[in-house]
Amino acid sequence: MSKLRVAVDVGGTFTDVAIFDDDAQTMTVTKVPSTPHDPMLAVMDGVKRAEIDLSDVVLFSHGTTVATNALITRNFASAALVTTKGFRDVIEIRDGTKDDLWDAYKDVTGPYIKRRDRFEVTERTDYSGNVITNLDEAEARKLAALLRKRGTTTIAVCFINSFANPANELRMREILEEEIPGATVTTSAEILPEIFEYGRFNTAVANAVLAPLVSGYVNRLAEQLKLNGYRGDLLLLHSGGGSMTPRMVQRYPVRLAASGIAAGAISAKHIANQCGYANAVSLDMGGTSTDIALVADGELRVTQEWEVEYGHPIIFPSIEVLTIGAGGGSLAHIDIAGSLRNGPQSAGADPGPACYDTGGTEPTNTDANVILGRLGTDLAGGAKTLRKELSEEAVKRVIAEPLGLGLAEAAEAIIKVANANMADAVRLISIRRGYDPRDFALLAFGGAGALHGVDVARELSIPTVIVPPHPGVTAAAGCLLVDIQHDLSQMHSGNVAETDAAELEEAFVKLEQEATLRLQHEGVSSQDAVLQRLVSMRYTGQWRSLVVPMGTGPGALQEAVEAFHRQHEREFAFRNDKAAVELYQLQLRAVGRTPKPNFAAAPVVPGGPGEPEQVRPVYFDGSWVDTPVYDRAKLGAGTALDGPAIINQLDATTVVPPNTHAEIDEWLNIRIHLEGSNQ
Repeated sequence: MSKLRVAVDVGGTFTDVAIFDDDAQTMTVTKVPSTPHDPMLAVMDGVKRAEIDLSDVVLFSHGTTVATNALITRNFASAALVTTKGFRDVIEIRDGTKDDLWDAYKDVTGPYIKRRDRFEVTERTDYSGNVITNLDEAEARKLAALLRKRGTTTIAVCFINSFANPANELRMREILEEEIPGATVTTSAEILPEIFEYGRFNTAVANAVLAPLVSGYVNRLAEQLKLNGYRGDLLLLHSGGGSMTPRMVQRYPVRLAASGIAAGAISAKHIANQCGYANAVSLDMGGTSTDIALVADGELRVTQEWEVEYGHPIIFPSIEVLTIGAGGGSLAHIDIAGSLRNGPQSAGADPGPACYDTGGTEPTNTDANVILGRLGTDLAGGAKTLRKELSEEAVKRVIAEPLGLGLAEAAEAIIKVANANMADAVRLISIRRGYDPRDFALLAFGGAGALHGVDVARELSIPTVIVPPHPGVTAAAGCLLVDIQHDLSQMHSGNVAETDAAELEEAFVKLEQEATLRLQHEGVSSQDAVLQRLVSMRYTGQWRSLVVPMGTGPGALQEAVEAFHRQHEREFAFRNDKAAVELYQLQLRAVGRTPKPNFAAAPVVPGGPGEPEQVRPVYFDGSWVDTPVYDRAKLGAGTALDGPAIINQLDATTVVPPNTHAEIDEWLNIRIHLEGSNQ
């Protein structure tokens, strides 16, 4: 019996399936069109297309965009918010910031719960956790009766200062559950015990509105897999870079709000470390968007605050990924000022690029690449045939004729704008964080990443581009590399010099006890459990804080302070060892280790690429160049070639432009060295 590990990543255009066979030590991949109306259909179609016998599967991991899309489209169940009297509009007032400071007429989108569905009750707890006014239970039951009459079963309870003492919140939940059969109640103190009510309220609200949809999808998929023979737990990738079982997803569905975009970053970290690069930028370019992440000193950057839509923060640790509207399906258009633009609008899976002949009539990056000869007319191993004449008609009508350009010039201009957009995004996540892109390698993957990777690297003076063995499903493969993970936190403010070490230890022990219970609930054995302490610190008087590791023992706190000084210097080019440092928050990362695939290195046999499959004209830098086209499956470890070249495979096409040198390493990655770099 085979032992298969299956990972599925649902994208906006394609659903990718990666299958690793433990016995044969081989990876196989497949791609199917996504089904936005019901993503589970594409997941099961991918399983069927790959001819997977689910009874042979020992692990099934899934990165999903269900929660992300629900928040973007506001397609979720109606819900109610119950809050302290006087705080009904916290999530509407927000923090007063704007996405675009210079546009006085551009408003932030409204809260996930409308004002008519937000209710107040009498209760009050002060900042230190003292209950000043007990919950008015008669008022609470009257409100519960109203919600029951309205048919509301999804409710967020967010009381002021509940992070310090959740007693009133918990009692409100009990009353709601007693009065409303089947109610799903989220309390802010359980989801995020943090001081700032705006972030805490909004995170709890997002958790509440996602609960019915996400839990329903996850449970349906788990049941469908079980009916088809899978006997293990379905693992769902969450934003922090770990995974959760359906049981925990029911409690914390908001953690899946960045599930899909985290998978590619995790793969990038693994591949970079495998190739000996401590610093790398990942460029995951799919059909609809491009996700960019940074690996620095061997670790992915993690952010404590993020959002799917501006103005609606989610305060859970998340891998820092910058997403822009640049994908194979991004639409090229001319704005009202007569300038060429690319994205963020996308043709997506439906109607798709013009060359797909499925209803799309506007030019996309895919159409431009077809015209330039960089992309052939067969996709996914011949599963889809592209009609070049439809690409030419779309680009000519929308771009070439209005701008007075030739067809190839217009197509190249479309690609250059897309590449410039991606390069700008890389600058934001690297230079803005104090990192020089020239010290990094660029990992290009996704269905379209390998088409654009070298051009983006040139814009940034990045010397080396790495294209993984299966670029189109690299994000899916990332789902095979994660552990079960939970992130817990607790407020603990005060000057470090005045901190009681015993009190600090007691607080961490309580977090560790809660974490151990969660891991046991997920079926993690004690020998596979790893608990990592972290602390959030800042200079006294600062607003923002930085998270650093925290060890154990008598000198742990001072070591954490030194780590804070170093991190502050890296982030802001400044440190003050004489300034008072204060604790802000305690955090705990609880990891349940899961078995990983054991990727074996291939024997390296130096040599050339052999005879190409074909030679076709490809447009590079203003001229057509006869370019050999190779089948990647026939290029073994040790193969070396000079650009220009095109390398085809089932899930992606790699462009090796002129003045570059490429080689296949022992992990079967394509490493492309740009002219003038150290090879």
